[in-house]
Amino acid sequence: MVFNYGRNEVRSFLISNALFWLKQYHIDGLRVDAVASMLYLDYSRQPGEWIPNVFGGRENLEAIEFLRRFNELAHQVPGAVSVAEESTAFPGVSKPVYTGGLGFTMKWNMGWMHDMLDYFATDPLFRRFHHNDITFSMLYAFQENFLLPISHDEVVHGKASLIHKMPGDEWQRFANVRAFLAYMYCHPGKKLLFMGCEFGQYEEWDYNSGLHWELLTFDYHRKLQTLARELNLLYRAQPALYEVDYHWSGFEWVDFHDVDHSIISFLRRAENPDDFLLVCCNFTPQPHRSYRIGVPAEGLYEEVFNTDAATYGGSNLGNAGLVPSQPIKMHGRPNSLSLTLPPLGVAVFKRKG
Repeated sequence: MVFNYGRNEVRSFLISNALFWLKQYHIDGLRVDAVASMLYLDYSRQPGEWIPNVFGGRENLEAIEFLRRFNELAHQVPGAVSVAEESTAFPGVSKPVYTGGLGFTMKWNMGWMHDMLDYFATDPLFRRFHHNDITFSMLYAFQENFLLPISHDEVVHGKASLIHKMPGDEWQRFANVRAFLAYMYCHPGKKLLFMGCEFGQYEEWDYNSGLHWELLTFDYHRKLQTLARELNLLYRAQPALYEVDYHWSGFEWVDFHDVDHSIISFLRRAENPDDFLLVCCNFTPQPHRSYRIGVPAEGLYEEVFNTDAATYGGSNLGNAGLVPSQPIKMHGRPNSLSLTLPPLGVAVFKRKG
């Protein structure tokens, strides 16, 4: 069932509805569900169940024009955002209408979400066979203004909560969630957590009851919430994590070839390219000492975040604050760091000015 977007009455009703929520209730923005079902005339239909458009194609031209007009008017409300849940490769979903796009502020990165949840649900022993899941998103990360979502659809209907998806014992499950969240925050794109993920609720979300806040009386859950809080503080304090989210110049691989150890490292850069962070991810329970990673500039590198810190429930394996670079070539760079990579952990480093 779809609306008839060619009728003035239908378009007027839908746009009036959207603007009412924005102007009268002052909500921050609107997420449009299942945009693909609007864009394609043959969506979930068999041959013979749909009529091509005037050009003989399968695009719903009236729906496309409706979405463009909706976004033009929605963005006239100061600060309003619109987000598309669009599961295909339809071009320009988050590009401006005047360039031929649909005009959404952002598009949900459904591919990243499914790849990451599949990867983290895999036993770390076998993650080396699925390394592509954590690197593939960078092939298309800048084609749209992406939002990285933990969707409500993924934590209900028997799919299990975020922490329940994780393999291993209790310590490893929480360590996996910490690493997942840190990688999510350091990956290009805006972030969307689903409620309960930030403190490790095991039960699926149920709209008939509230969240299980009583879990915060237990150390693991309380410390995971602390990690989520401090990830937000890190994000706000480091322009490299948010200033250049939608362009390749804000991201640079250092190394993604260590498949056998499930280790990746990359740089995030701010608008000032000299302001950068080095992010090192170890997605197995095996810690690594004296692990060498190339860096773009010599100097002292401060460990500004470590998911394995004891305050977050980790084993407190880290780099004692500061790590000096050495003039040893690595990863195509003249300087490198000798690092301790914690188990199932993400460590973030910033060069001191």
